[in-house]
Amino acid sequence: MENQLNAAKRPINLDLIRMKFPPMAIVSILHRLSGVILFLLIPLMLHLLYHSLHSQTSFALVRQSLSEPWMSFFVWMLISAAGFHLLAGIRHMTMDLGLGEDLKSAQITAYAVLFLEAVVLVLTGIWLW
Repeated sequence: MENQLNAAKRPINLDLIRMKFPPMAIVSILHRLSGVILFLLIPLMLHLLYHSLHSQTSFALVRQSLSEPWMSFFVWMLISAAGFHLLAGIRHMTMDLGLGEDLKSAQITAYAVLFLEAVVLVLTGIWLW
């Protein structure tokens, strides 16, 4: 009987837009998203690597194509995703070792990862443009 009452109180549809996620959840979700972005950009990375190593002419073409704004955007996405994935991965690995697992430390490290990623985003943008 009690289970039926608890089931009646549960929301039917979760509104993910209105929910307030803690910083730890945001970092975790963004870590997964950055992994997906890196995975999707693997063909572009391999294509550029292949052509840059093929010959001097193809290297010059790759260098010229990297000066295009849309290509700079993809490189910016790649470096930013790799930076965030690295920072969040280090955070997760230290937590796997038992360091920073309490709530306050987890919040501090989550905010630190978000702050450092903002620095990486800005510095990468300055470097590319």
